[in-house]
Amino acid sequence: MTYPIIDFLYLSEEDMIKAGVTNMGACVDAMEEMFRLLKIGDFRMGGPNSNSHGVMMVFPDESPFPNMPVNGPDRRFMAMPAYLGGEFDMVGMKWYGSNTANKQKDLPRSILMLTLNDKDTGAPLAYMSANILSAYRTGAVPGVGARYFAKKDSEVVGIVGPGVMSKTALDAFMAVRPGIKRIKIKGRSQKSIQNFITYVKDKYPAVRDIEVVEDIKNAVRDADIVCVATSSPTGDINEYPYIKEDWIKPGATICCPAAARFDDDFILNRARNVADYVGLYEAWAEEMPYPAYHTIPIPAVHCMDLMADGRMQREQLEDLGDVLTGKLPARKNDNEIVIYSVGGLPVEDVAWGTIVYRNALAKGIGTKLNLWDKPSLV
Repeated sequence: MTYPIIDFLYLSEEDMIKAGVTNMGACVDAMEEMFRLLKIGDFRMGGPNSNSHGVMMVFPDESPFPNMPVNGPDRRFMAMPAYLGGEFDMVGMKWYGSNTANKQKDLPRSILMLTLNDKDTGAPLAYMSANILSAYRTGAVPGVGARYFAKKDSEVVGIVGPGVMSKTALDAFMAVRPGIKRIKIKGRSQKSIQNFITYVKDKYPAVRDIEVVEDIKNAVRDADIVCVATSSPTGDINEYPYIKEDWIKPGATICCPAAARFDDDFILNRARNVADYVGLYEAWAEEMPYPAYHTIPIPAVHCMDLMADGRMQREQLEDLGDVLTGKLPARKNDNEIVIYSVGGLPVEDVAWGTIVYRNALAKGIGTKLNLWDKPSLV
């Protein structure tokens, strides 16, 4: 960058696709390296603990101001800043607004943008469309888990909630376990189910056995890998998707990037509980009112509540980074069942965004925009 002139790169969604944002194999590799950097501490995120998911703004249930929005399903704005070191060495922030009512306008629930900045000056380097980026990094994290925890001969995947998260999670599963032959789908609407089936047929013609099932039990039964990614209202844990231990195939990996519920006896005494990054769940335990699981419905959050109750020991919730760095084995035995919680971290966006940005620079993709030739106020 030449100073004081500041130019930055704008990348539209089409630009992002040209720059490789949908390369799931590379995204899984990037997420794996990102988790290694988290484990050694070469990162920063928001909050006093430097582990915060982000800063969220929500609206009141009622407002005396006619122009102020009011609370609604998934209605919020959020800023997610992070620095990631190592080969990435980049500062960035994802910013998004979310509203379930967007679907009535043929818009995605969340609309996301990512800014990358010079780590020393704060000057913008790139401003990029981040919906696809976020979807792929979200799916890639279950892929890292499947790479280490799912059996190498895995053939059957169970999908609970056939939405965008499950599509990209399946992409990641296929990237790390290409022997997958059968997919079972449990969805709530015929439209989402059919969209998922079409997605699989178009992208993975080698997968010949696609089965629509009526309940979670049949989606989970006999599956080597399960992805639970259905949207659920928070507050009442009895409304979270429930998976009974008896339904789960010995040796299966259950990926939970959204709400999921298991019996406490199973969690405490027989399941192997793994978090993508334990520090995030510790931050949530600090930031959210107890019990945090009533607000954030991911299984590892419930583990933190169980620790607060004195019912669970800290070592019973393992960190993916300890597996990646060799401190813990990928599998302890052939029959262990892994509950793998995926929480979502701003460093993930910075990691994948940095790689896509550098691809765009190398390929001459995007639009260069000028912030100033010389700042007017210095």
